[in-house]
Amino acid sequence: MSSTLPWRCTTAALVTASLLIPLTACGNDARGPGTEDGRGGAEKTELTVLAASSLTDVFKAAAKTYEKEHPGTRLKFSFAGSQELAAQVEQGAPADALVTADTKTMDGLAADAGAPTVVAKNRLVIATRKGNPEKVGNLDDLADPELKVVLAAPEVPVGRYSRQVLDEQRTDVEPVSREPSVRAVLSKVELGEADAGIVYRTDAATVPGKVDAVEIPDDENAVASYPAATLKSSENPKAAAAFVKWLKTPKAQKLLRDAGFQQP
Repeated sequence: MSSTLPWRCTTAALVTASLLIPLTACGNDARGPGTEDGRGGAEKTELTVLAASSLTDVFKAAAKTYEKEHPGTRLKFSFAGSQELAAQVEQGAPADALVTADTKTMDGLAADAGAPTVVAKNRLVIATRKGNPEKVGNLDDLADPELKVVLAAPEVPVGRYSRQVLDEQRTDVEPVSREPSVRAVLSKVELGEADAGIVYRTDAATVPGKVDAVEIPDDENAVASYPAATLKSSENPKAAAAFVKWLKTPKAQKLLRDAGFQQP
């Protein structure tokens, strides 16, 4: 009896081990729900943020900081002219938050968005080709009929701001094209398809060495306000509200300041 019992125990142990090995291997290879590493953690929340094109660079940088501070949230951005973003919201595009480059556009979406908060401000500059070969020095110079000037379309916030400052200076400019966003204006100048264009100061700063920025005096300039709000159609209202609130924190504000935006 004593000689057979150890053998039986050993056999039982081997059988048990043979059953456990495949299960352990499955556990290591299987992907847990909502994770990429198979650890079975909580599913991440993906927030879709509609943002004015002038926020492209700073928001991409801010996303890294935000996601590090909020490991359960992933940010996905859609950048375009504010008027295009408004059209997306009105057409029911799935999104969680909205940041426009003017209060007028945001105010027009009161039925679709929560109470907005201004998170940054901006000013205009005249962008010229590298080296400013046409010697553009002020807004009045843009009236030169031989100068190829490009502006944003009047329904675009930067286009309205541009028209505002030109009208106040009584400067009549006939642009060679009217673009759908500030980045499109900047691109035309950068590629040499235009001699000059009016853009936000922060946009000109994104292409150093490729365009020159001619400052517009404060008393001739316009101040652009950037309101942010959650969208009422959001499937993640708490996470969306947390992101909008974060944009006013010292860390987020420093990122905006470093990119050239002004305090709200």
